[in-house]
Amino acid sequence: MGNRVICMKKKDVVIRSGGGDGGSRSKRVNRSQRKLLADEETLHRRALSMAIHQPQGFDGSMSRRVGSTSSRRQTLSDPFSNNKQVPEFLESLTVKKFVLVHGEGFGAWCWYKTIASLEESGLFPVTVDLAGSGFNMTDANSVSTLEEYSKPLIELIQNLPEEEKVILVGHSTGGACVSYALERFPEKISKAIFICATMVADGQRPFDVFADELGSAERFMKESQFLIYGNGKDKPATGFMFEKQHMKGLYFNQSPNKDIALSMISMRPVPLGPMMEKLSLTEERYGKGRRFYVQTLDDFALSPDVQEKLVRENSPEAVFKIKGSDHCPFFSKPQSLHKILLEIAQIP
Repeated sequence: MGNRVICMKKKDVVIRSGGGDGGSRSKRVNRSQRKLLADEETLHRRALSMAIHQPQGFDGSMSRRVGSTSSRRQTLSDPFSNNKQVPEFLESLTVKKFVLVHGEGFGAWCWYKTIASLEESGLFPVTVDLAGSGFNMTDANSVSTLEEYSKPLIELIQNLPEEEKVILVGHSTGGACVSYALERFPEKISKAIFICATMVADGQRPFDVFADELGSAERFMKESQFLIYGNGKDKPATGFMFEKQHMKGLYFNQSPNKDIALSMISMRPVPLGPMMEKLSLTEERYGKGRRFYVQTLDDFALSPDVQEKLVRENSPEAVFKIKGSDHCPFFSKPQSLHKILLEIAQIP
């Protein structure tokens, strides 16, 4: 498939060229936006409280614990769908469940704004903590393969009702897990969305995508100061984790301070094995999946040039761009990201 070209006349979102958080708003929409901001603040306090008081003891969907707004779902208008009432908006969608997959070091907690906005639009977000991440209790040092790392995601998809399909969304290296799942369950995944993510080709490693920023995998394994040796210095490295200042510069150069604070107390070491594993992807399964890419244009972790290269080499069905977003658009540009997710959900 070639890249689909869609143009929109707003400020922050570009769809293979435009959407936004800015521009003029009616008084009605202004009130709606203020309400969203108030809800976001409440959700952030709840997410932060959970991270502080239950740092390793959460299991299950964050949408039920942090982002749940289901009691209001049927009474709200979606501010990003031209003020259509939610039931009318939903009529055009055949797949309403989103599975949100976090990237390296993150957990389900990072999606708290996205969960709230999707639920308020009448959709059904589900989150997952990959092995050794978020509130998953697995020791990250014991996770050595992409299969082990993706196990919580694979189990979630396996347990879906027989006829149900989902829209799978992956951030950063979570894109490798999305690709792995798409290869295994192409019939269960309606669309796969890669958000500044490692959309790699057959035989590539997720780490290869970051080579411009971090150096080659071989050099990183020999020289990096961020490696973790969970089994002892005389054994191969088991993970890595950047220092806080390094993370702030790479991931959060446009994110609000409160979300940076949440991340600093919640991020965990990244299992190294899955990042260094070459993916096996076939044209018959992975190649037939519908893939979409979201580029972040102020990203210091995965530069716009690298993301553009990924798009050229992997030919997603459509490409969306978010102006002014760092590597974490769910923090820095949540409304623009929400708009894009809705746009992709509505593509026939």
